[in-house]
Amino acid sequence: MDGAKIINIIIAIFLPPLSVFLTCGFGSEFIVDVVLTILAFFPGMLYALYLALRS
Repeated sequence: MDGAKIINIIIAIFLPPLSVFLTCGFGSEFIVDVVLTILAFFPGMLYALYLALRS
């Protein structure tokens, strides 16, 4: 793992929408993560971690 990926994982834990935006840009993944984070923080965090680890 390189340093950028580790930083993105840390951002995904504390600011999930920012992590998704940095990973995928502004698109459907970002909107899904914002909705998940607004409804409940934990699902938004899990989705952001999934996207960060997938890339």
